[in-house]
Amino acid sequence: MRVIPVYYYSSASGLVRSFAQRLERPVHDLAQREVRLSEADGPWVLLTPSYKTGNDANDTVPEAVRRFLRSAANRRRLVGVIGSGNRNFGRYYQDAARLVARASGRPVLFEFELAGTPWDVEECRRLLADLDAALDASRADRPLDEGPAGTGRPEER
Repeated sequence: MRVIPVYYYSSASGLVRSFAQRLERPVHDLAQREVRLSEADGPWVLLTPSYKTGNDANDTVPEAVRRFLRSAANRRRLVGVIGSGNRNFGRYYQDAARLVARASGRPVLFEFELAGTPWDVEECRRLLADLDAALDASRADRPLDEGPAGTGRPEER
């Protein structure tokens, strides 16, 4: 079974990095230029913080995330979004994850505050394991020459 990797962005605080590393799956740091310029080789999940606090000049989606999503292949292979936020941001809490999800048509899989609690980590691990199994099952149900579910195109490798 393929374990879906998580691509994340974390500021200098390291809160999102800490959460990502506790998920016990492949993680890729979008703060690293080579990761930001790469393409995911299959389904992947985005983990992004939200920073907007009401300042219209302060974009809520981190630039590193926006750059990674400029790739059509990365946008197509995105299967869901996990958000980190700070409730002190009020109505902007989790805004980046919700904006990306809405723009991409993908679901917000999980939301947590700051670095998350041990329960948050365990619950997110469980949700991602369920997603791994569901994607694996959907692949098993398709003929070998059929592409991603419903596209009729050959699978990209």
